[in-house]
Formats: sequence, structure tokens, C-alpha cells
Amino acid sequence: MSGRLFAVTVLAVTAAGVGSAASAAPTGGRGGPPTIQKDLFGTVSDGTKVWRYTLTSGKVRVRIITYGGIVQTIETPDRHGRTTNVALGFKTLDDYVAHNNPGPYFGALIGRYANRIAKGTFTLDGATYHLPINNDPNSLHGGTKGFDTKVWTATPSQTPGAVSLRLDLTSPDGDMGYPGTLKATATYTLSGSALRIDYRATTDKATVVNLTNHSYFNLAGEGTGTIYGQRLKLNASRYTPVDSTLIPNGRLDPVAGTPLDFRQATAIGARIRDGFQQLVFGRGYDHNFVVDGSGFRLAARADDPGTGRVLSMYSDQPGIQFYSGNFLDGTLYGTSGRAYRQGDGFALETQHFPDSPNQPNFPSTVLRPGQTYTTSTVYAFSTEGS
Repeated sequence: MSGRLFAVTVLAVTAAGVGSAASAAPTGGRGGPPTIQKDLFGTVSDGTKVWRYTLTSGKVRVRIITYGGIVQTIETPDRHGRTTNVALGFKTLDDYVAHNNPGPYFGALIGRYANRIAKGTFTLDGATYHLPINNDPNSLHGGTKGFDTKVWTATPSQTPGAVSLRLDLTSPDGDMGYPGTLKATATYTLSGSALRIDYRATTDKATVVNLTNHSYFNLAGEGTGTIYGQRLKLNASRYTPVDSTLIPNGRLDPVAGTPLDFRQATAIGARIRDGFQQLVFGRGYDHNFVVDGSGFRLAARADDPGTGRVLSMYSDQPGIQFYSGNFLDGTLYGTSGRAYRQGDGFALETQHFPDSPNQPNFPSTVLRPGQTYTTSTVYAFSTEGS
């Protein structure tokens, strides 16, 4: 599997979708150039230090920790210029270690395989591989000790218009049952009001790869309540229906006529309690949508009518998993000190389809020696209204 790495740009968004790339040089939050700063976030049980990097550019500030490559916070202004954190996360490293896996995976890099693999088993080139069952009866997000639990090696960099944080991880042959030594890289780049993630991976043995980021958003502000009044548009005419264990049945069904039709901007909570079987299975939205078109394109757009904040997501991936925070239950407390309850955040995970290693009709996730896995996602923040 191979792809193309895209130059860092600030994406101009028009009503029709992606406009031309803007070349305006962004500035730092205080009117200066973009900045990146480092501080100690904590230490894991084996003594490895975990660092937090603060990236600032334009009016946006992002905090990323080397444990799990986690995006801890994203601060961005509303239509009146008031800046608030819109990403769900924890205050401390101890909270991430104790509660993020198994759990919500707040802000984490997910690998080797994002989403579910049926019964934790797949066959590749005649060999059968067994993965940890951590979402009974399936394997979820790379297993019990996926990439979200690893301490990544960080390399910061800076240009006149952007700041970047490159994170590297080597996953040995047999890690969580996956074949091949996989060398993975995720590079976060903040430019203007856009946060970009470029993923890259190589292997020395045939394996399967599906990398993503698992950030949760609440465009009204983290910890302010449900996202049910926020609107979502997904550029997807089809989705992959699932069984009661959330494993796809292999079909690509149309969203038309179902509560999964977000081709026009619709409040997330407008139909979430409908008695549609797919919503019953997921306790809300927890489904992979087949993004229309190909190449690097607008996949999703969300907005909060109250604050005017807009999130536009661009990706070159065939799918996007929309999750409406159905399993948040009030037992976890975020960076604001407030409890997270059902529907208090939504995730949009750019990805290949769930269970692709067992679904021959889905786009392949196989990576072989000599090939390079690459994919890119952009989160572009803006405001609208007055």
C-alpha cells in the first residue's frame, strides 16, 4: 500500500468544499512566529519519561504527549475570539495509563490496526494470526497494548510558517500477534488554524496496517455537555453495516433513507434515538462511512451553532468512523475537571474499513516489504456566523 505525502498548507474552505491552498504565513498566538515548547508530563512505570509538546500557531494551540502520541488539548477561538479547548482528554499521565485503554482512547494514535478485527483472527499468505480479544469477541484498536500505550520518540521542528512534531515507534515482529517489524511515524504539523497528521510505515514481513487518531471533539468546549446539537456533514453515500458485535457484514449499503444519512448538515442528536437496528447495535453512531470520491478530499464537516466553531476534516482514506461517544458514562473526568457523560464528544477516525483483513471485497490493508504505507489527515478550524 502506498500513497502520497502532501505539502503543508493552510486549506481554504468554500461552501463547495476544498478551495485553493492558501499560502498566507501564519503567526504565533502572541503575534509572532509559530512556536513549539516542551515540558515533562510524567514518567511511566519502567522509568521512561513522557514529554508534552505545545504547538502554537495563529490562534490555535495544541498539546501532544509522547505517551500514545496523544493529542491532549486543542484550543481554538469561537466567533467572538474566545479561545476554548475543544478536545476531550485527561489532566494527568496516570489517568491516561489507567483509563484510556481499554476505554475511550482519547486523542491517541491507534495501531497497528484501527477499529475491529473479527474474533481477533485473520489469515495472510496462508498463515493465521491471533490477536488479543479486548472488545469481546473481537480485537479492537491494535489490542490490549496497542500504539496508544507506547511512548513514542519525538523530534520537533520548525519553519517560518509551521511547527511540527515527528513521532517514531518500532513495533517488533509478533507485537500483539501482528507479523513483521513495523516502523511507524506520525508527524503532527500545525500551520495557521490547521492541524495535519502525516502517517508513514514500513515492514520487513507482510502484515496489515490501519493507522488513525482517536481525538474526540466538542466544538462548544470540552466538558460543556452533549454534542447532540452540533451539526455534522459526512461526504459519504454509503456505509458498512455491522452485526451486533459491530463487525461489518461485507456490504456497502446506501445511507439514503436511514438515520445514517449525513450528506446534508444534520444535528448529531436529531435521529440518534431512532429505533434503527444499526443504532441499536452501536448504542448510537459507531459506524464506518465510505467517503465519496478518491484522493485527498473533504471527508467531514462539523459545526456548533452556538459558538460558530467549524471543524473541516480532509483525508485520502476510503473510510471515516463516526463515533458519538456512546460509552462515556460519567466515570471519567477531563482536563476541565468535569465528568464526561454519554454524547459529550464525537470522534471522526479517518481509516480503512473495519475487519478488512477478513473482508476480501474491502480495500486491502496489506503492507509488504519494499512498500510504504502513507496517509494524511487535516483538521481545519474556522468560525462562521456573527
